[in-house]
Amino acid sequence: MSVDPATLAPNRFVDSDHPAIRALADAHRLDTPIESAVSLFYAVRDSLRYTPWNVRFTPEAFRASTIVQRKWDDGGHCIDKALVLAAGARALGIPARLHYANVRNHVGTARLEEKLGTDLLVFHGYTELFLEERWVAATPAFNKELCERLGVAPLHFDGREDAVFQEYADGERFMEYVEDHGSFTGVPMARMLEAWKTHYPAVRNGVWPQPNA
Repeated sequence: MSVDPATLAPNRFVDSDHPAIRALADAHRLDTPIESAVSLFYAVRDSLRYTPWNVRFTPEAFRASTIVQRKWDDGGHCIDKALVLAAGARALGIPARLHYANVRNHVGTARLEEKLGTDLLVFHGYTELFLEERWVAATPAFNKELCERLGVAPLHFDGREDAVFQEYADGERFMEYVEDHGSFTGVPMARMLEAWKTHYPAVRNGVWPQPNA
């Protein structure tokens, strides 16, 4: 199967040619693409803490190298983490793209829903990697410690099977995929911001809500 050359090339969001991204990729370069992708996935999943609050509205804030160079303890949201995984993968020679969907997370999101004004999480992002002649989904968003607090199993990624949030966890509804936006080589900023303004009252006023505001 042929792949779009753009899924291997650096761009303004997935700047896989940046020295910080290349250094990250080299730290996880193993014998095979799958081994390298798996190692990179777990580093992004667990080292870059997940937070839904660290959102800015500028293209620079959605650049993989910008995310990698800030303190990883500051955390990143799902798109941040998907971008880092995609950029690192491209630096390893693995085609990568971003996939977006609207979802409802039914576990541990009461405060976020209150601040956003809805239970719909718009433009949730994850990564797709081209491994062994097929696209495989990889969702590095929720780090292991967060999953433990939520009482759900962290996602396992082996490079061969899709790793997307499960619909149910321990018999309870966990993640509901409501609308699929498809795959992109970067971040569709205009489309994403317009969707956020449609669904999130705070964003219409030019701000992303904060937990203590």
